[in-house]
Amino acid sequence: MSMMTVSEHEAASRPNEPVIRLLLIEDDESIALEVAEELTSRGYLVTHVENGLLGLEAAQSGRYDLMIVDRMLPELDGLSVIEILRRQKIMLPVLVLSALSAVDDRVNGLKAGGDDYLTKPFAMEELAARLEALLRRPTDSRETVLRVGPLEMDLIERKVFRNGREIELLPREFRLLEYMMRRPGTVLTRTMLLEDVWNYRFVPQTNLVDVHIGKLRRKIDVAGEPPLIHSIRGAGFSLRVSD
Repeated sequence: MSMMTVSEHEAASRPNEPVIRLLLIEDDESIALEVAEELTSRGYLVTHVENGLLGLEAAQSGRYDLMIVDRMLPELDGLSVIEILRRQKIMLPVLVLSALSAVDDRVNGLKAGGDDYLTKPFAMEELAARLEALLRRPTDSRETVLRVGPLEMDLIERKVFRNGREIELLPREFRLLEYMMRRPGTVLTRTMLLEDVWNYRFVPQTNLVDVHIGKLRRKIDVAGEPPLIHSIRGAGFSLRVSD
């Protein structure tokens, strides 16, 4: 195993801040280096291993607060690593990275015991936000349901409910709503949504976001119910429960 980028000296220079120890299991050297550099700049202490067997051994040591694991790994694939840990009752929070983005792939990642699933390529801000969310969860609980007010999203079954009423969503609508539910109360710009939901690496002149927000709003905010999806003039959109 190799310790990457952050030294013990750096961690010691912030004695009043707890050091978060993060295990990164990734066989792509360039991705591993980029992730490690970004996360160490945010104060994490990152250990990197390059295959599943070494990753499993490291995770079993009990030294880490959180694990990022690539799905496709030499020696032992990422989902097998997670399944073994869960059978051993090791509930280390796990973020799965994968180039596989189909719904079935995401479901399999969560069913194996992953706590969250991020598809490649990804934005570093998104990665950091998901890690922060995982660290806020109770250590004895794996959240597979998102809730914002009366809205509930089951990440395993890929179903959405409002006050018990099931809402049928298309795959892109589900992804858009999931993105918003993970950031309740946050103003989300059209650029953010195009980059993180549609994976655009440039911002085209398009009303794509507005069209999908409109369709989502018609399904989520039916007549007689307080609106959850709000337009923020000149800024973007926000999912929040009105006061």
